[in-house]
Amino acid sequence: MHRVLLLLLLLPLSAFAAGDLPSVGGIPVEFILFALTLLGVALFHHATLNVALTGLFTISAYKIWVTGFKTGAGLAGFVGHLGHEWVTIVNLFCLLTGFALLARHFEKSHVPVILPKFLPADWKGGFMMLVMVFIISSFLDNIAAALIGGAMAHQLFRARVHIGYLAAIVAASNAGGSGSVVGDTTTTMMWIDGISPLIVLDAYVAAVVALVIVAYFAARQQHAYSPIIKHVHQHTHIDWGRIFIVGTMLVFAVGTNVTINVKFPELAEHFPFIGVAVWVALILTIPVRRHDWELMPEAIKGSVFLLSLVLCASMMPVDKLPPASWVSALALGFISAVFDNIPLTALALRQGGYDWGFLAYAVGFGGSMLWFGSSAGVALSNMYPEARSAAQWIKHGWHVPVAYVVGFMVLLFTLGWHPDASHKNGVEPPAVSAAPAH
Repeated sequence: MHRVLLLLLLLPLSAFAAGDLPSVGGIPVEFILFALTLLGVALFHHATLNVALTGLFTISAYKIWVTGFKTGAGLAGFVGHLGHEWVTIVNLFCLLTGFALLARHFEKSHVPVILPKFLPADWKGGFMMLVMVFIISSFLDNIAAALIGGAMAHQLFRARVHIGYLAAIVAASNAGGSGSVVGDTTTTMMWIDGISPLIVLDAYVAAVVALVIVAYFAARQQHAYSPIIKHVHQHTHIDWGRIFIVGTMLVFAVGTNVTINVKFPELAEHFPFIGVAVWVALILTIPVRRHDWELMPEAIKGSVFLLSLVLCASMMPVDKLPPASWVSALALGFISAVFDNIPLTALALRQGGYDWGFLAYAVGFGGSMLWFGSSAGVALSNMYPEARSAAQWIKHGWHVPVAYVVGFMVLLFTLGWHPDASHKNGVEPPAVSAAPAH
């Protein structure tokens, strides 16, 4: 065994040393293994964790034995790579698990069941409910926002919810999270990576347009299918203690990130400050209300799944990807409808050269086009099993891809494409026109 370990540590990698990665049809083998992993996740929804871990093991073994890493060859290079990525991984793990508890506190605050009291009684009530989901997602995880929207819809529409409206709930939750660094895991990844929240905020130009389109058509569909019930939970009261916990966690996360990146940017890559801040807030608020610790096993399982894909993406030779452009950002939105947007975001961050507002909108909202294209869609389909039909989702949720393209084009022609070559090393991007040729 010790000889095998020694061989791994000292393994000479001729292909890596020569800078010519093994490929199939011009595509590096790493990308093929990664694509197969994502395809497995898309096809085997009940075994996603096993698929992700298998992909991580396979890609890691391939990199160790064949190509090596930027940090070196063999097992030593792999350890060095993990040492480079550990802060990002721990930050994401703490945020994902912490925000699961945050979402439960918001749900149990009774705010979601009070909100319907303020809705109009006709189709505009369904429209406004989707706007509420959009707003909730801007400060909560988009998965939580989708589940809250699903719960409200179940009450408001006599448990008869149109598939087009279910697609709209997912789209509204993904749109709301796309411009907020605390609203979606992908935007949180950008934030952790040093991208300004103000840049990500640009995504809302497209997201608001997309929301209006989706909400209008979906609300009309739902009203024709099953009109709104107005008298829902008229006498429920808000639990302000839980609202205090939600606010405290968000203040700790945002305040810590701003402080570190403005005052001590050189420390950001050496310790998971944001994730630790969220858990400090959780510990400090234990006397206020009991945290639902029983959520942790499932939250940890989901976090390990997502972080396995992030680690896979971190090992990709991104210099072999097509150049970043508004066209590739638009395409990533459609790709995210099939493949998980977390690893796609990780790849884009490693490659650099994107306008991050465009990318946040594309990978965030784009996953709404199919029920399994985003975690919010998968979560909502657990509540409404009838949504697990790609054909029905596309047929009745046709307004989602239309809204995606329209929103993207509005963003392109209003703010224009402003690529950030590298938010870390300051390398200038290739010149790209701000808008497509007419």
